[in-house]
Amino acid sequence: MNTTDSQIIAACEVAECERMQMLPKHFGRNMLTVEYAIFAFMRKLSQQYTGGYWTYFELSNRGFYMAPQSDSRFLIAVETNDFTGEISADAAGITACLFALSHLSFQVRNDQIAEHFHLLRDFALEHAEASVILAAID
Repeated sequence: MNTTDSQIIAACEVAECERMQMLPKHFGRNMLTVEYAIFAFMRKLSQQYTGGYWTYFELSNRGFYMAPQSDSRFLIAVETNDFTGEISADAAGITACLFALSHLSFQVRNDQIAEHFHLLRDFALEHAEASVILAAID
C-alpha cells in the first residue's frame, strides 16, 4: 500500500499555554481517570520510570497522547505477553497510553476513550518504533 503525505498522521507538540485544555478536550469528565491510568501503566511497564514532566501531543487524525519528557530510553517489560525491550520516551508514552486507553475502554462507558485508542493505534502503526510498540501491546 502506498502512503501519500495527506494520509500520514502527524503529531504536534501542545504548547505550554494550551496544556490545561487538552485532557478536558479529549476526554471530558474522564480526564483525570485517563491521566492517572496512563501514569499507572507507565509505572507498571518500566521500573526505571519515577515520574516527571510529560509532553502532550495532538495528532492530525484528532487523536492525543502524552509521553515522558526525557532523552533516556526506557526498559519496558510486559508480564502478560513476555515482551521486554528498550524504547524511546516517546514510544514508551504511546505504549502506556495505548494500554491505559484499552483498559479504560472496558471500564468506563465513554466512546471517546475507545475512539482515542484507535486513533492512537493508527498513529503508532506509522511510528519509527512501530514494531516495538505493537510487540509490547500485543
